[in-house]
Amino acid sequence: MPDYGRPGPDEERRRRDKLLRDAAQGERAGAPHPGPSRPGAASRGAGPDSARPGAGADGGSYRYAPGSYRASAGEPVVPEYPSRFDLHTHSRRSDGILEPADLVAQAAAVGVRVLALTDHDTLAGARELCAPGAPLLPLELIPGVEINTLVRDKTLPEGELHILGLGVDTDDEAFEAALQRQRDFRVTRFGRIADRLRMLGYPIDDQVDEYLATSGGVEGASMGRPQIARCLVAAGFASSVDDAMQRLLLRGKPAYVPREGLGPVEAISAIRGAGGLPSLAHFAEADARFDLVKELASVGLGGLEVHYRHFDVETTALVRGVARDLHLVATGGSDYHGDVESYADAHRTLFVPDEAGVDVLSAVGRGRAVRQLEPFAP
Repeated sequence: MPDYGRPGPDEERRRRDKLLRDAAQGERAGAPHPGPSRPGAASRGAGPDSARPGAGADGGSYRYAPGSYRASAGEPVVPEYPSRFDLHTHSRRSDGILEPADLVAQAAAVGVRVLALTDHDTLAGARELCAPGAPLLPLELIPGVEINTLVRDKTLPEGELHILGLGVDTDDEAFEAALQRQRDFRVTRFGRIADRLRMLGYPIDDQVDEYLATSGGVEGASMGRPQIARCLVAAGFASSVDDAMQRLLLRGKPAYVPREGLGPVEAISAIRGAGGLPSLAHFAEADARFDLVKELASVGLGGLEVHYRHFDVETTALVRGVARDLHLVATGGSDYHGDVESYADAHRTLFVPDEAGVDVLSAVGRGRAVRQLEPFAP
């Protein structure tokens, strides 16, 4: 079972406490500046891979909620027909609430024919679903991953860009080693946040023990703040995951601890090395930050999440234009986690056009999609 950071010797505790105080108090920034429209909108500064732990802003006016990391509030996209593709989902192997098999079953039940499981920093769920002797799947599964990468740009929420890796080789040892390092960073951060919460009068040790005894103890599982937020809810210290994030866990809040890990160029390279399609996820600022996306495309970014469930009509059109101009594959998905709605509820507001999904299948290669029943045909 992983060590999530119970207090150690006094000297180590004092050292960690100082780090946590510095993290919570020393690096605060205002709301992101939306920037001018392109061309020339992005300030390239130190470049997309000038990563350092904790760089960035707190998300400004965008609220955290599972599945709506970068929501936009204009006219909603009305699905033309029920989406048969969902290329961005999460299970209990990272910060979702459903077991991988349950997620697949619920997606298939509402008509999804091709699903990408993109847990944070882990392929554990995809491996379970594809393991020899596992039950046949009722849909095509694209093994995927989401990597929260670090940048120095303080105008980006929490100093992060999220890179999806679609169609990666689950047996690629170098890629798995990179993901293991990411998960190791997460374990350390998880423990420091738990320590910080204890110092603040929000002990969640019992709830964390329970989490670790179940899904958190599964080999290859990935820890994150949503799991801590759920522990806070279970302990009676927060009314919801969003409440816990807003009051305690986001950047600038008392229990925030900076992230460590890969920069976007490193993540793109690792995904390419594993045979996958790197796609920039839920980046509502793609049009305003055209130069940034262009720079990522120049180093191997192959896709851009255009059909994100929480984008409004205008944002979708702007992001689609960036994908077209930079010759990026338009990906799309629900970013389903499950804290506030069922998968069926999320699917009702998702629209990934069939042609976009087919383009993704073409880009990743049908050999990367696990076909347990009849392959998808438009």
